[in-house]
Amino acid sequence: MRRLRGPSRALAEPGRPSRVFVATTAATVLALTASGCVTVHGERELIPAATKSEAGQALRDFTDAYNRADKAHDPALDADRVTGPLGAINQAGLKSRSITDPGGNANHQPLELTDATFVLPKKAGWPRWFVADADSNRDTDEGRGDNRWLLVFVRHGADQLWEVAYLAILTPDEIPAFRTEGGFAVPVPADSAQLAVAPKDLGRSYVSFLGGGERGQFAAGPHTTLWREQREKGTKRAGLATQYVDQATDTGDFAPLALATEDGGALVFFATRYFEQQTAAKGYRPKVGPDVKALMTGEVKNTVTKEWVSSQTVLVKPAGTGQDGVTVTGRLQGVTGAKGS
Repeated sequence: MRRLRGPSRALAEPGRPSRVFVATTAATVLALTASGCVTVHGERELIPAATKSEAGQALRDFTDAYNRADKAHDPALDADRVTGPLGAINQAGLKSRSITDPGGNANHQPLELTDATFVLPKKAGWPRWFVADADSNRDTDEGRGDNRWLLVFVRHGADQLWEVAYLAILTPDEIPAFRTEGGFAVPVPADSAQLAVAPKDLGRSYVSFLGGGERGQFAAGPHTTLWREQREKGTKRAGLATQYVDQATDTGDFAPLALATEDGGALVFFATRYFEQQTAAKGYRPKVGPDVKALMTGEVKNTVTKEWVSSQTVLVKPAGTGQDGVTVTGRLQGVTGAKGS
């Protein structure tokens, strides 16, 4: 599988194990009149996620915090700018590096995100969220061309900072045209019946497939059929038994987020978690790299269990699609914990 270099060693690489981010407030507007005051409840009105200016500032704030944290190998420096699956991956990666390279990142190259456009949904209530589509200076994957970074920013209240919950690294051809109404993108409810698979069901369906179930609506590809084949091959290594346990993670800042596309489908971001347990034959120990060892509790005698967080970006076709209704266009994952026994 091709190696796509991500933001830095503190982030995961899409599609393979590696080391490794809404809106103006739903504020109550008070209008004083001669007879008293009138209250407009933003939590019940459709409100733009953010202005372009606010979104641009959120992107700059994230980039600045990320660069400070990456340079110092200090997770505290961007902890308030990442959340959800990306936050789990980023913070674990930085924690690991703070142990293996406590002096900081001698090879730090500042992340630059330019040529940004913003996909701003209009919705009621919290959380509010939007997508930043930017070019980065980290395009080093041969054969894929110029990649775009899609960062999903989330905010739960007027007094909170914008945080990045999801990151997808895609080619321009993999980014769909979004449906708009009145100039704003259209968010898709988690329980939508207008899609081949509702966003809230994607995590459980993906986990079921990876665990040996039917492919269902998932199209064949590197993050579905080939990923499962790679796992199966890994379980057959002589002297080392490998087992996987997958879990759907779909609450809080790990909840799926979806935007309607012009073709009647949606672009959806969702997350999963899985445990990879390796048990060596009697008299042997599984090999553990320094990055994983830095996150480990317990002592490896003959077993090590790694905990991974994985975020997927998928294109979902409209309801009524006969097959291949879900195409996984990107996957970013990283080890977030480990235990020896």
